[in-house]
Amino acid sequence: MAIVGGFDIHRRQVTFDYLDTVTGQVRRGRIEPACRLVLREWLQERFAGRDDVTFAVEGCTGWQFVVEELQRSGIAALLAEPAQTADLRGSKKRAKTDKTDARHLRTLVADGRVPASWIPPAQVLELRALLQLYRDLREEHTAWTQRIHATLFHQGVPGLAGRLSDPQARARLAAAPAGMGLSAAGAQAVQVALRRMEDLEAELAPVHAQITAFARRQPGCKTLQHELFGVGPLVAAIVWAFLGDTRRFSSSAQAVRHTGLDVTVHSSDGKGPPGSLSHQGPPILRWALFEAGHQGSRASSPDHRYYADVAARIDANRAALSVARKLARRSHHILRRLGDQAYAPVPAIGR
Repeated sequence: MAIVGGFDIHRRQVTFDYLDTVTGQVRRGRIEPACRLVLREWLQERFAGRDDVTFAVEGCTGWQFVVEELQRSGIAALLAEPAQTADLRGSKKRAKTDKTDARHLRTLVADGRVPASWIPPAQVLELRALLQLYRDLREEHTAWTQRIHATLFHQGVPGLAGRLSDPQARARLAAAPAGMGLSAAGAQAVQVALRRMEDLEAELAPVHAQITAFARRQPGCKTLQHELFGVGPLVAAIVWAFLGDTRRFSSSAQAVRHTGLDVTVHSSDGKGPPGSLSHQGPPILRWALFEAGHQGSRASSPDHRYYADVAARIDANRAALSVARKLARRSHHILRRLGDQAYAPVPAIGR
């Protein structure tokens, strides 16, 4: 590596710091604005035709276009795991800035100590974007549902609150909300919320169909569905896309840590209390595993006895978390066993 460097990414600019190991010259600065075309021109001007350049970038928002442009220019790209990168920085002696972050990454590259993360192939990135869209739409749908529940209960009409999935209950609410005892403003709020829910459902249906169609064709997703109880196409797709190539983990415990479902312990840095979830990693992955963990309440589940024991001693949510950790470990072993076949490409996701 004749040139080693690091990028610190922000919405307005990309801060760079790189070292020419032959001459010892260090260059620092900013690339503005932080967009694909400007970065592409910058890389071409400085490193065109070179095959001895390596840059690292933290795996935070914006890394995708930076890594893609580095690879397009023939530059070795390293995706640094944010939490481990922060640990390697050590205790703060000075204020943390964009320049120090870029310099820190450059130093890690030069020393060969970058805590490298997995760079997903293009198909995984596309599915991730689709899954995030589905999750966002679902969360907004849930929010409008809860708004209706709250309005009905607050104005003394709780009977229909739990039946919003019933078309007849919705029709009654939409047709004559005032006749149920709702005020004029309350009736308007319910009707608006119902229209928003219908719009979101119209968007959710094709997205869900795309995801399930992909999960039923992709070998890794199909194996997860076949071998894990309570894991359907949606959860399988989320685990496949966001857990990633598990061969990078030395053990299943690291896979659980990646999901953020592991429990924190006492640490001398005092940054957080022990005994709570670390919440590191993708939130959508924790959500999917937690929802699948609740399937342990079914008598046909192989984890039913374990789930029931934890639920009796503590509560159902803690039981679901415990089963979710088991699912994360099993997913790690399944995808690791499949090897390259786990992420074999399939025909492109289409509407």
